[in-house]
Amino acid sequence: MVDIREVPEADIDRALELAYLVFHDRPEKGGREKHHALLTRCRRTGAYDGDALVGFMAAHDFRLSVPGADLPCPGLTFVSVAPTHRRRGVLTGLMAEMLGHASETGSPIAALWASEAAIYGRFGFGSATTGVTVEIDSTRPLALRVDPDPRPLRLVDPDGALAEIGPFHEAARAVRAGRPTRGPERWRDEWLSEQAEDDEELSPPRIIVLGDPDEPIAGYVVYRTKAEDDSGPARTPGLVRVEELEAETPAVAAALWECLTALDLTGKVSAWGRPVDDPLLHFAADRDQVRVTAQFPALWLRLVDVRAALTARSWAAPVELVLEVHDVRLPANAGRFRLKAGPGGAAYEHADTAPDLALDVRELGACYLGGTRVVELVAAGLVREHTPGAAAALDAALATGNGLLPHTADEF
Repeated sequence: MVDIREVPEADIDRALELAYLVFHDRPEKGGREKHHALLTRCRRTGAYDGDALVGFMAAHDFRLSVPGADLPCPGLTFVSVAPTHRRRGVLTGLMAEMLGHASETGSPIAALWASEAAIYGRFGFGSATTGVTVEIDSTRPLALRVDPDPRPLRLVDPDGALAEIGPFHEAARAVRAGRPTRGPERWRDEWLSEQAEDDEELSPPRIIVLGDPDEPIAGYVVYRTKAEDDSGPARTPGLVRVEELEAETPAVAAALWECLTALDLTGKVSAWGRPVDDPLLHFAADRDQVRVTAQFPALWLRLVDVRAALTARSWAAPVELVLEVHDVRLPANAGRFRLKAGPGGAAYEHADTAPDLALDVRELGACYLGGTRVVELVAAGLVREHTPGAAAALDAALATGNGLLPHTADEF
């Protein structure tokens, strides 16, 4: 029988050793120091078998943008179970403690990135955002169907960049749902770190902003580069890896992409974690030059308090339905409820009439941000539609007001 309890700061190194064992990792000293510092800022929960730490879970203290609101949302990370204690209820115990704490502290949602997609659905998490990897052949000029913004571009020193790009990023969070807050430490240790943790051959971060001097910036890009490699049988062109690109208009985005593809001594631009509806994919004139090379589930979302989550967000269209919700982990969410929502707000109360839709809390979480359509889950056999048209009506109401799909690039 394991004991689930808080992990003191003195045990952080033990927690890291467990995580490195589970994830088959061995960071250099600098990486380990970053992980240690990160965990001092997280809520830490452990599973102890006697004095041995056999399970671990940490939670970032995030807020997450949702349609029309910004909600407290613990971001789970470093989820680890010792190989000697698998299938003994350790993860179940850790998750129960985390969900209970989130409920007690008023966090209506929780989120994570899944290292193994098969694990977290059984705890009520649904895949709520999707990311794509985009590659651009930059051996020739980028062909565009829109005119790039003519305002000047300028390089910004990483040490002083946060003062300009931080506020822009925070404002951009409200434009798309699914984006967690990013404190100065995360900026410093991840996005603006001198060394990329996953590839030591990449350059330090470079930051380009667009806008007239002495005016607020209209967009920025953070990128790293890697030199051409001609040591093998096949030459590898120089690489530009885009860490993040934010722009207030398509013209600003076009100017930033055009700049990236024109960098000397490079032949490919790669951008991981872009939104599925990235404007680049529409204003690029030649889709053979700009290709989506991967698509993947990104943020997984759990509705901890379904009523609080549904009534906190905005609604794009009126809807009135009875939902039959299944939730084996948090029984307070389970039952039949009448959802009456619209642009003026939402109510969600117990109902004793027949349901229009029946679904698991996992599917409700997947649809919550407006990135997964209920009608698709009905077609997949994961949601039961008792009243024809109910799924389409809920989709119309869940849609984001600006039509942009939710998107998350902050992997944690």
